[in-house]
Amino acid sequence: MKEARQFARLWVAGLVCTAAVGSAVMACAQSGYPSQNPSSTTNPFYGSVTAHAISDEPLKLSLDDAIRRGFENNLGLREAQSGEKLFQGEKNQALQEFLPTINLSGGTGVFQHNLAAQGFGPGVLKQFGSLFPNGLPTGVSLITKDDLTQGQLSLSQTLFSGVVIAGWKAAGAAAKSAYFQKMSARGEVVQQVATAYLRAIADASEVDNATALTKSDEVALQHAHDAHVAGTVANLEELRARVQLQSQQQALIAAQNAEEKDLILLKREIGIDPGQKIVLIDPAPYTDLAEQTPAEVRAIAYKNRQDYQNLQNQVIEVRALHSAYKAQRLPSLSFSGYYGVDKVNGSPSHGVFNAVGTLNVPIFREASIRGEVDASAAQLASINAQLDDLRGKIDQQVRSALLDADAAKKLVDVAKSNVDLATQALNDETDRVSAGVDDNLPLVTAQSSLASAQTNYVRSLYQYNLAKLALARAAGVIELQYRAYLGR
Repeated sequence: MKEARQFARLWVAGLVCTAAVGSAVMACAQSGYPSQNPSSTTNPFYGSVTAHAISDEPLKLSLDDAIRRGFENNLGLREAQSGEKLFQGEKNQALQEFLPTINLSGGTGVFQHNLAAQGFGPGVLKQFGSLFPNGLPTGVSLITKDDLTQGQLSLSQTLFSGVVIAGWKAAGAAAKSAYFQKMSARGEVVQQVATAYLRAIADASEVDNATALTKSDEVALQHAHDAHVAGTVANLEELRARVQLQSQQQALIAAQNAEEKDLILLKREIGIDPGQKIVLIDPAPYTDLAEQTPAEVRAIAYKNRQDYQNLQNQVIEVRALHSAYKAQRLPSLSFSGYYGVDKVNGSPSHGVFNAVGTLNVPIFREASIRGEVDASAAQLASINAQLDDLRGKIDQQVRSALLDADAAKKLVDVAKSNVDLATQALNDETDRVSAGVDDNLPLVTAQSSLASAQTNYVRSLYQYNLAKLALARAAGVIELQYRAYLGR
């Protein structure tokens, strides 16, 4: 029964590993944004295996291409895939407990034996001498030699063991849990890569806005300088225009720096060398999200959420482990045997065999068994409590995601209206300055208002797309339906 206890404990350790990996994946999934210094040290989904060397030609990258590369190279997903292979290997080891173990062996050699060491000393040999008419032949040595050639086929198999049966069920549940962890990791890759891609698009839009406003400020400064030289405006107007230009140049530098850093993060997530130049070819998607009720999304989530399915399989696994511990009270039946051929010192070969059936009946080990059963029962109660909590957590996440998506959509509408109003205000002020009605100060103010409105629109659109991705993740369909949710 020692092997039975080791077998059951093996699956307890597997369960702990399964739960730890699943918790790490879900912890990453709940982090909406990367930290200030995202690193694969703290979150493997920020890292990857670099797949290609740097090319002089810029790499054109669509969102679908980026996600495909993430599936191939992302470090977090590769770790989840390795975990699945680990539990598949454990499952195969459990399968072997049901199958016969057959070995074929053979050998030949020269052996020397000390009869005295084996109990045939001189006194014993004298007793044997009385059996011969003339006594023992002279020259009998206590040291003998023989040539032995053997061939043997052996077989052993467990015919019945409650621990093995329960362990096999636990192994199957653990393998399924690892599969759902891998699928959850794929969803995390989609969310992380899409988030980084959309952020880089938003950065590019802000760079474009900042560049356009910088050029506009350069023209305004030139006009103010010319007017000052002509004596039509005071030096203060030129100073205001110069300060505005330098402020906008600072904003442009900051926007360009943010874009480059976010592109590096994207490349790190999908296995592209950080030094490789890439060009994002997809524009920022925008479409209204179809209305869904919390009950509709929750039903989809219960059906598709990998973490929910994973925890359900962990319940099955712990139940099987609980049964394995209880099964240690049951008898086990096994068979072992061999058939072989021996040939000694040139004599004719002769067949040898052995066939043994073993019935192992545990008599008393109740304290240890009860302790293991009680521990597994507590673990089962804990997993069931986690499953109940996850149902409520899914409901919470679904409702929160729907609220976030609705609020983000309203912010997009307001931001777009602000851009239209700021554009109209800038056009009107430009006409007034051109007509000589106003000086440059109101024009600079109108330009700043437009820049702020455009930046807010880009950010609100980015937040809306993130909210839709979060809703798809909460529903458990992000891998298959991220295009539909983004409106691509």
